[in-house]
Amino acid sequence: MLTIALLSLLHVLVFVYWLGGDLGAFYASRYLTKPGVSADRRLFAATMVGDVDMAPRTSLILALPTGLSLAQAKGWLNLGWPVVLGVSAVSVAWLAIAWVRHLNHAANPVFGTVDMALRWGLAGGLIFAAAASFAGLISIPLFLAVKFLALAGCVLLGLIIRRTLTPLFPALGALSAGGDTADAEVTIANTLAQARPQVKAIWTLLLIAALFGLWAPASF
Repeated sequence: MLTIALLSLLHVLVFVYWLGGDLGAFYASRYLTKPGVSADRRLFAATMVGDVDMAPRTSLILALPTGLSLAQAKGWLNLGWPVVLGVSAVSVAWLAIAWVRHLNHAANPVFGTVDMALRWGLAGGLIFAAAASFAGLISIPLFLAVKFLALAGCVLLGLIIRRTLTPLFPALGALSAGGDTADAEVTIANTLAQARPQVKAIWTLLLIAALFGLWAPASF
């Protein structure tokens, strides 16, 4: 029972830090577009957003291993602990890569390729498992299949957000260099305006996953 309680706590903390970190980064990003804010304060806000955003990035990576561990411990899945531990080991390695890339922006570009491959692999694997469950090919409880799809959606939306934010970094570089700050500020404002609905979509998927996680097991 203690093991299940600890695994439940870890999985809940993933949700708390993911949503809480996203909300913090979302709020801090307002200072990037707030009128009358100096360039140096905008750059400071950008640094803060990047640091705070590591909470949801970490949570995304830990969502699957904590969830699978809890499902295995409660008997919702019968993957076997070697498989669960293998997934956890890969996730820990992935997490190390994510933090190295964050702390060292000049990190080996191979890390970026591995990170992208893992994200696409995770999204594809979750969608395949959920589809196979709906088709009756494998036995996965409905609430877990829905949570799989929600996590896959979060991963894919994260990739879309990365693409949306591409113009942001040259604009921040222009601010740092003291160039045409007016054009840079317009680019920053337009880019963040495009990204915000996508971030809110992630919040919706997180709440759906949490709802099914709390409600469905009671009648499993």
